[in-house]
Amino acid sequence: MSAPLYIDYQATTPVAPEVAAAMRPWIESRFGNPHSPHRLGREAAAAVEVARGLVHASLGEGAEEGRLFFTSGATEAANWALKGALARLPAERRGIVTLATEHACVLDTAEWLAGQSVEADIVPVESDGLVDLDVLAARIGGRTGLVAAMLVNNEIGVIQPVAEIAAIARGAGALFFCDAVQGLGRVPLPLSACDMVALSAHKLHGPKGIGALWVRGGVDVEPLLHGGGQEGGVRSGTLSPALCVGFGEAARLMAERREQDCAHVERLWRAALATLGCDWTVNGSAGQRYRGNFNVRREGLDAARLISEVREVAFSAGSACASGSGRPSHVLSALGLGEREARSSIRLGFGRYTSEDELIRALTLIKDAAGRQLSFAA
Repeated sequence: MSAPLYIDYQATTPVAPEVAAAMRPWIESRFGNPHSPHRLGREAAAAVEVARGLVHASLGEGAEEGRLFFTSGATEAANWALKGALARLPAERRGIVTLATEHACVLDTAEWLAGQSVEADIVPVESDGLVDLDVLAARIGGRTGLVAAMLVNNEIGVIQPVAEIAAIARGAGALFFCDAVQGLGRVPLPLSACDMVALSAHKLHGPKGIGALWVRGGVDVEPLLHGGGQEGGVRSGTLSPALCVGFGEAARLMAERREQDCAHVERLWRAALATLGCDWTVNGSAGQRYRGNFNVRREGLDAARLISEVREVAFSAGSACASGSGRPSHVLSALGLGEREARSSIRLGFGRYTSEDELIRALTLIKDAAGRQLSFAA
């Protein structure tokens, strides 16, 4: 049985061949613990630091003004940033403001913090998925210690104006955290506006199980994990040299191929629009978005049924984190879409290793199956 046509890049990206090759020695023969003092350990530690430098450099200008800590993924990085930063703020600044379309790792953490005497305020977005900056500014006050906003939304690809959001936060004396998981290497990251940034390797053709948190110098973050303090004295747990090396190589490739990848995605976006045609509506802003995320809906469609029917194609109805919950997407609900509209939406993601022919073939299968479904329902 042949592998399905893969257009679910927001869930995860294919591991780059160069990444897999770079990781292999650190899984097989060079298996030392990077925190051990012998030669194998020192070699592993050196590989980790080279990888850290590559990921750090991929953040662009100003990265040297902060430290980069490896984590188990972006979920840990976000939890650590939000819980850790608020724990170090004075009692009168224990408030967090974030957006209704954030990833669950931010929204669920904000909900948890609300149970720990933290004031949590979730700001709505407009029908295009973008926040109204005036509304946001009115919600950020003297008790706000932290503002969190995602650079590129994982479900609808909308690019939030994070530099402007950060300016509002800092103007009120608050820290700014950015979830840049879906945006790094795809759209410009205004690092100078950020105090903390969460990253993930598997969204940029690296391995799963590793992410990072960049923390600006002077920002205090309470440890989330306690133990040996292996990572900079503030994050405990044995690092995997293989995963770190994979992340580093993925970051290096991303920086090297950035323009080529962006041009390729733009071509795929135009091909996707032309293939599906005018029966489909794009969810979220069509202009201010990362175009490798193609979230669309068609009136009367049952997206879950469509996914089960088109087995030759790997695509989704939204975030992989929320799949199986049975609830409509909180992101689509935040746009003002009703349950029926949300359940008629699909998310298609493509990128570096998607050929135009493969994408057209996949979308044609989806389009034809959708047409059959709707004709039977008529």
